Amino acid sequence: MKKIVVIGLVFLALSCKGKEEESFGKQEEAVVSEGMAAEVQSPEELGESIFQGKGNCVACHQVDKKVIGPSLQDIAKIYKDKNADMVAFLKGEGEPIVDPSQYEIMKANFVITKAMSDEELKGLEAYVYSNL
Repeated sequence: MKKIVVIGLVFLALSCKGKEEESFGKQEEAVVSEGMAAEVQSPEELGESIFQGKGNCVACHQVDKKVIGPSLQDIAKIYKDKNADMVAFLKGEGEPIVDPSQYEIMKANFVITKAMSDEELKGLEAYVYSNL
């Protein structure tokens, strides 16, 4: 009976070996073999993947209609017309200019956007502007 328990514990320990927890916001490293060209994303493509994925922006924003938050088209138009800094807003450093009534809801997402790199935030900005 003791042998079965010991074997079970060894099996359990070995089955867990090698598993890593992925931290929030961790970027995967690209693997490029010699002779292969690395796939490069445009800022708009990076922004769209963040918008749809880890940024979870799509939960409140749509391209052409207001859901919880304003549409991407409205955001892009207002930021362009006012020559405002969208990246500063996403860092939690700017005032709400599109729909201040929804600002408290958006503030909860600053935990996500503040953890993003400048490249990621500029990608989100490029994606929003690409929907004008």
